[in-house]
Amino acid sequence: MTDKHQTGRTQAPRAVDAASGFFGRHRPGPNAKRLAEMIRVDHAGEYGAVQIYRGQRAVFDALPAKKGVSDLLKHMEEGEAHHLATFDRLVAEGRARPTIFAPIWNAAGFALGAGTALMGEKAAMACTSAVEEVIEQHYAAQAEELEAAGEPLAETVRRFRDDELGHKETAEANGAAEAPGYGVMRAVIQAGCRAAIRLSEKF
Repeated sequence: MTDKHQTGRTQAPRAVDAASGFFGRHRPGPNAKRLAEMIRVDHAGEYGAVQIYRGQRAVFDALPAKKGVSDLLKHMEEGEAHHLATFDRLVAEGRARPTIFAPIWNAAGFALGAGTALMGEKAAMACTSAVEEVIEQHYAAQAEELEAAGEPLAETVRRFRDDELGHKETAEANGAAEAPGYGVMRAVIQAGCRAAIRLSEKF
C-alpha cells in the first residue's frame, strides 16, 4: 500500500449536537413519521456498512502482508461506527424503531465484505466504492429534504455525507476500478443497496 491510502477526507468524530434540535420538539404528524423513516434507514445503512468492513477485515487481518489495507479498512470502519452510534442513540430515544431486516443486513453485510475481500484487495475497494457512492447520494438527498424543512438534523447528515464521500475517494485511489468485473460488481452491489434502502425505510 502506498501514500494514496491517505486520500480519503474522513473527519475525526465530532459531537452531534444538531441531531437533538428537532427531537426536543416532539412534533406530531407527517414530519415525525418521515423523520422516523430517515432514522430507521440510516441506522440500517450504517449497521450494514460496519458489517461490510468487519467482513473485509476478517479476511485481511489473517494475512500479514495485507496489514496496510486492513489498517485502512479499520479507519473507515471507525468512521461508520461513529455514524452508527449517532443513530443508535436516536433509536434508543424512541424516535424510530429499527428495521425488521436488521438480522439479514447483519449477515449479508458481513458476507459481502468477506466475499469481496476473498476476491482480492481491489475487489474489496470496488465494494467500498460502490456502497459508499449509494450512501453518499442517499445522504445528499436527505440533507436537502431536511434543510428545506428547517431541521437541524440536516447538519449531521451533511457531515456524514462528506465522510462517505471521503471513503469512496479513498477506495477509488486504491484501485477500485481495476477490480476484475468492476462494472458488473458495481451495478449488482448498488442495486442491492438501493433495494435495502427502500425496504429499511418502510419496514
